[in-house]
This record gives sequence, structure tokens and C-alpha cells, in this order.
Amino acid sequence: MDSIRLEAQARAALKRGNLPVAATAARALTQDHPDEAVGFFLSGIVAAEARQIAKAIPLIEAAIEREPKAEYLAQLARLLILLRRDGEASRVAREALERAPADARTFDTIGCVLARLGDHEASVRPFIAAVEAEPDNLDYRYNLAAASGFTGRIDEARGHYETILATDPGNARTHYALAILSRQTAQTNHVSRLETALATAGKPDDALRIRYALAKELEDLGDPAAFHHLSQANAAHKRNIRYDFGQDSAIFDAIEALFESAKNSPAPDIGNPDPAPIFVVGMPRTGTTLVDRILSSHPEVGSAGELQAMPLAVKQLTRTPSRLVIDPDTIAASADISAAAIGDAYLARAAHHRPPDTPRFIDKLPANFLYIGHIARALPNARIVCLRRNPMDTVWGNYKNLFASQSAYYAYSYDLMDTARYYARFDRLMTLWERHFPGRVLQLSYEGLVADQEGQTRRLLDHCGLGWNPACLAFHKNSAAVATPSAAQVRRPLNADAVGKWRLHEEALRPIAEWLAAQGIETE
Repeated sequence: MDSIRLEAQARAALKRGNLPVAATAARALTQDHPDEAVGFFLSGIVAAEARQIAKAIPLIEAAIEREPKAEYLAQLARLLILLRRDGEASRVAREALERAPADARTFDTIGCVLARLGDHEASVRPFIAAVEAEPDNLDYRYNLAAASGFTGRIDEARGHYETILATDPGNARTHYALAILSRQTAQTNHVSRLETALATAGKPDDALRIRYALAKELEDLGDPAAFHHLSQANAAHKRNIRYDFGQDSAIFDAIEALFESAKNSPAPDIGNPDPAPIFVVGMPRTGTTLVDRILSSHPEVGSAGELQAMPLAVKQLTRTPSRLVIDPDTIAASADISAAAIGDAYLARAAHHRPPDTPRFIDKLPANFLYIGHIARALPNARIVCLRRNPMDTVWGNYKNLFASQSAYYAYSYDLMDTARYYARFDRLMTLWERHFPGRVLQLSYEGLVADQEGQTRRLLDHCGLGWNPACLAFHKNSAAVATPSAAQVRRPLNADAVGKWRLHEEALRPIAEWLAAQGIETE
């Protein structure tokens, strides 16, 4: 059979999901036409669809050796991202874009890789090309809308989301994305449309996202009915993911045990001496994005986004068998890894995300507060800033935010009491870090920053070893992309709108306030 017919057969079978037929046709291509690239490429795609990534990559690389087509390079970049080989993925994706892709799927794949790497600005161009090639593909349009929102193109993002909803009125992820795109007002909101969409939502995940969208818009309008939708959505999702607070409690226990033991007491002047990293950590929804924007407005600092570099460096070096990035066994095993090795591994991973034109960079992964001990030992000259916010606003802010729904980091956030328990363990851990590493962490109050912007900004810059620069007060003019739920907020001047938001639901949240007070945690 000629190669064109075999290729068509393999691609058609892949589109239908018939992997055995696709594999047979692809194998025949490689056997009958070993000098042609397409058989190796399609064999690699079949392996990837069967989740055999390690088998897929060399097959696609063999195709690229024969013919470095944009399509082949884009799919290789996608697989490299899945293996967290970010540096290689970045290089390959950019090469794919340079080789003039010929189809919408390849453009979209390149855009998705760049977005996963945190380069949202660069992702816009291939996403636009994908939509221009296939304007009716709603997935491609959604990706373009999201990238437009992240990069401050708010009106364009809104237009794309509305185009999607005109075709697919029940598209839940689009309803949620549109709700968080900007602050809703009494004159401009989608509450009625969302209520209609909720009534017809057929899948639990769709109802979850639409309820979150409703809650966000009602909260913007000062309507306490937001609490009802959140409690309904969160209770259902907690049942679905079968979360138990014991999972997180065991992680906190393991960290405390590791750093309380005499064997692992901190030693001075160890690790990698690079002073470039600035870690901004804390509970989510406490102002980490705000501080990232303030610092990255300084000419010596660029934001690398929320990196997984430290968790992955520790996991990589411990070689523990679990599929979880962080678990008690991995934390315990990290005792046997040298601080310098962790620092080196972290910087190697972070290098692929660092802005190229600044000597310092920010790693804004909130959950890095779990790794402060590792950071302090492995990177003795790195600066660490931990955001602190009123405990009740912190609990409410976590409970009302839809994190990645399958993320183990934030599984606690679907239950108010679980979130309060998590806050209490966070608070206890921060006390431990201050005891072991006095002065290494600047604990910065969100409310204090709002009340005294310049004074607290000066304090922040001083802790990070940075000179004063007035641009840090105009952080809202920072044009860099923002890919967090705070995107709309940090594009406005600093204000007190978010202070005390929990009081809209004070009666419902009273048991949480009483529980925290019983733990010795002040909530006023």
C-alpha cells in the first residue's frame, strides 16, 4: 500500500480512537518506507495516546531526524512538557513555530506548550493563528480567550468567551472564566444567564464551575447568596475527590519532624550561593500575586511565575516511588540529600523560566512555604517573603476560589473546617521556620501593605536587597502577564476592597472564627 493511503488510514484511525488500526498502519509505514518520517511520527502518536510517553518520544525524534516538520516538533514539545522537561520543550516549541506550521492543531499545541511554560505573551500568536485557521473550533478559541485575559487584553478575551457561549450556552469553563475576568457590577453581570445554565447543567464538573461563577459574581454584588452556591459546590466536590485532612496533616508532621531533629538543624553557609531567587510564598489568596507585581515592577527583577522547580527538585533527588510530588516519604528522604544538590537542581529547573533581562527573579508558588526549610539551606542567599492575611479572610478566600480541581495542593479548600485546620498548621509551620531561620523570612501583612503602601513596599524591597524604585508603587501599570485569579485586581491601584470580605458571611462563618480563636489564632 502506498504511503499516502497508509498515512490517511492511520490518521483516520487515530481520530476515531482506534489505536490498534492506527498502530498497524503506522508500523506498515515505517517498514515499507523507512526513510520517510511520517510512519515514525504516527507510531509515536499512537504510543502517546496509549500513555506510553517514554516509548513515544524516541519515535517522534526519529521522525524529526528525517524531516523536522512543525507538526512533529509541536507534538514532541507537548510530550516533553508532560515529562516536565521544560527547557527542551521550550526550545522545541519555538523551533516548531519558526518552521511555519500549516494546520490549526499544530498552532494550538505550540500555544499550549508556551502557556504551560508561563510564556503567555508568546502563546497569543499561535493561538490567534489556530482560531484564524479554524474559527469554529471552540477549544482553540477558549485557549486564545484565556491567553488574552492573562495578557491584559480583557475586551478581546470577553469577546471570544461570548462567541463560545453563543454557540455553546452551557459551556461551564467559559462561564467561570468570564466571571473572573473582571469585577461584576449591578449594571453589568451574568447572574441571570448563570442561573439558567446551572438549571441545565448535566455533569457534576459543569455544575461545580457554574456555581463558582455564580458565587463570584454574587460576591462582587455584595449578595450573601454566594455562600449557598459555594457550600453546594464544595460539598459535592469534596465527596468526589474523597479528601481527608489527614493527608495534609501527615505532610506537616513530616516537615516538622525533619527540621526539629538534631540531625537536620540548619548549618550556615551551605548550598548554592546564587542570590537571584526571590521566593514569594504563603497561603493562596493572601496577596502573593500583588507582591509579585510590586517586585517585578523593579527594573532588576522579573517574574518567573509559579514554578514547580523546588518541589520537583526535591522529588527528583529523593527518587521516592510515589507519584505524588510531595508526601511524607519524600520529605523524610530529603534529609539524605545535600543542600547544594537541591540548590543546583532548583536553579537548573528554574533557568528555563527566568526572564532573560533581569538579574533577579521571583518564584511565586504559594505552596513553597512548605519548602522554606529546604530553600533556606539550599539557597542561603535567596530572599523569602511570606504573605500573611487576616485568618478569616484567608479561610474565606481559599474556600471561594476554584483552584485546579484535581490539584492535591489545594484539596483542603473544599471544606471550611478543613481550610481552617490547614491555616492553623500553616501558622504553626511559620513559627517553626522563624525559630530555625530567624530573619530569613519577611512575614508581610496584606492589610499592612494596603494601609501603608509606600512604607511596606520600602520594607519589602529592603528585605530583598533592592534599592528604592517608585515604579513599585505603580504595580498596576506592569504589563506582564498574570495567570492567577487576582489578574483583574492587580491591574487596579492598591485598594482596601478585599479587606474584611468574610464579614459578608459573618454569621455562617462564626463557627470557623470560634474554632480559630480556640487554637489561639486571633481573627480580628
